[in-house]
Amino acid sequence: MGPDTRALAVHLAVIALLIGCWFVLPQYHTGNLARILVLATFASAYNLVFGYTGLLSLGHALFFAAGMYGLGIVMQHGGVSALPAWVFGVACAATVGLVTGALALRTSGVAFMIVTLMFAQAGYLCVLYFGDWTRGDEGFVIARTARNLIGIDLADERVRYFAGVCLFGSSLLGIGQLVRSGFGKTLIAIRENEERARMLGYDVQRCKLIAVVISAALAGAAGAAYALLFGYVGASFAAVQYSILPLLWTLLGGAGTTLGPLLGTLVMFYLVDYASDITDAYLLVVGVALILATLFLPQGIVGTLRRRVLRWLP
Repeated sequence: MGPDTRALAVHLAVIALLIGCWFVLPQYHTGNLARILVLATFASAYNLVFGYTGLLSLGHALFFAAGMYGLGIVMQHGGVSALPAWVFGVACAATVGLVTGALALRTSGVAFMIVTLMFAQAGYLCVLYFGDWTRGDEGFVIARTARNLIGIDLADERVRYFAGVCLFGSSLLGIGQLVRSGFGKTLIAIRENEERARMLGYDVQRCKLIAVVISAALAGAAGAAYALLFGYVGASFAAVQYSILPLLWTLLGGAGTTLGPLLGTLVMFYLVDYASDITDAYLLVVGVALILATLFLPQGIVGTLRRRVLRWLP
């Protein structure tokens, strides 16, 4: 079995496992898992630019929020139905990614990180400033009757879970195919040695911009799906923490691996969930766990498994 076939088999097995989880897990955990799958899609989008292209961005909350508010505003104020609203949200995120990427990629390294953070903060301030449309800090709820796709109630728990599986499964297979393609290998070459990639004749800036736009569109798809499935659009999703969280999820799970974002999001979600039941200082517990993971699993959980045991992991 070749590496591409093996990677596809692993991805299909993970999707099958997620489908099977609905039938064996309690309702509490399937509800959590639906949320985790949407957030893992967001983390996968981040992993494309960070793990595969080597761009340390702190601006992905802007793309997540662009998709979320793009969908939410046209549904709330324009009466647009779910599917075209979701497409519009993805288009908004891709457009924002194109504009911000074209500007931010004029810099590199720490400067790129700071510029992307500034763009994300500007987006958050815009959400607060245009309160007549966004409802500012309060956000707004999307009515259950509007969360309907060709007669399917997306607020139903079963539908919501399998919609999350479809969203994450599509992103997993898509990114898996992308990183194994010639373009994906070019991104990895840029990550490993940008100057050498440029000397070999690759248009490095163009490749990085395409990666940012794809990542932004996928992050926007996750943001729009979150609003549609869970019925809430809020400014907290545009805040700085939602630029830092996908970085932490990716680092914990394993940057540059296709399954790392899912595992990192899953572990972090339940770590916060269980630690908050034990103590009010749950962020201290999370911080200690992240420090230990950095010390003993510097390549993340999946990355360490791939390096030490399962070298065939995608």
